Amino acid sequence: MATLLQKSKVMKVAGLSLVVFLAACSSDQRYKRQVNGDDSYLETPPLKTLNIPAGMVLPLQNGEYNIPPTTSTGAVGKDLDIRPPLQALALLTGSRVESSAQSSKLLLDNASEYSKLWSQINDLLAKKNHQISKKDDATQTLTTDWITWARADENVPYQARYHISVDKQGYQTALSVSNDGLKQGTEEVTNPAEIQRYNILMLNELAGGLSQQQEEASLNSTKDSGALAVQSGSDNTGLPQIIVRAPYSVVWNRLPFVLESVGMQVTDRTRSTGAIDVAYKGLSSSGWKELGVEEPTVSEGNYKLQVGDLDNRSSLQFISEKGKPLTQSENDQMVAVLEAAFSKSTDK
Repeated sequence: MATLLQKSKVMKVAGLSLVVFLAACSSDQRYKRQVNGDDSYLETPPLKTLNIPAGMVLPLQNGEYNIPPTTSTGAVGKDLDIRPPLQALALLTGSRVESSAQSSKLLLDNASEYSKLWSQINDLLAKKNHQISKKDDATQTLTTDWITWARADENVPYQARYHISVDKQGYQTALSVSNDGLKQGTEEVTNPAEIQRYNILMLNELAGGLSQQQEEASLNSTKDSGALAVQSGSDNTGLPQIIVRAPYSVVWNRLPFVLESVGMQVTDRTRSTGAIDVAYKGLSSSGWKELGVEEPTVSEGNYKLQVGDLDNRSSLQFISEKGKPLTQSENDQMVAVLEAAFSKSTDK
């Protein structure tokens, strides 16, 4: 009986130790940024000078393969952070990014959809409950209070303060995020790589919020847009194209359904470049009759549809696999087809 009790106690202690060990592992997130593997290379002895016995003559040397002596001051082994740097994301139409240790920027075209960028930034910060310690609406600059970033790859969350500004620079507007302090716990962080990482984290949060607002606005305008006027036009080289009298965002959001309804399967599309890949198979005779148009003479096959932004209008140009746009006759037929399809899409 005493032996059984002793074994029971041992099992309880072992079980408790296992629980404590697992709890410690679950709270220690360092493994997510450490090298996983053999680090015995760190114990490699340094190179030694070759001792040549007296009387031995070595072959001629030119030093081409000599290994120069170096002194490493960076982190190695488990202290090395192997996480890739964050990438600033150009999520908005016509945007590009610039990032350095000093600041991260989102550069936008001076389009009407970004005319209220400053108020949008303030609304996003409020929705995220990020407190502002100082703001100047006249110069469109602000400084945030400390913001805590809870990340799964950090044991102790980082806290950061930011300078955020909106500045018109010629033909574009710059949304800039720069550091006003970074700390982990009570320790100040001055590592440029970490500062840049957390600048980009804030910039991406703002860009993501703006992108969501942009999509919501596009969807709302799509619902209220009604039937769209479609007409024949030409580009600056005289090649035929289709003009839709609606902003780019409206046309872009409605195109997938419109194209599917005329027998064009969308295989890929990229909003930032306005490129849509479609496979055209057409409709049956009854399908064209239901749409209310005659069957076009456009050949079945794969096409690239290039969508252009003309402010309050949009351009469409179909280009075949061989790089040829539609003929004027085919283009005019597609004008009638798409106008009917855009009209039908308002009922959905």
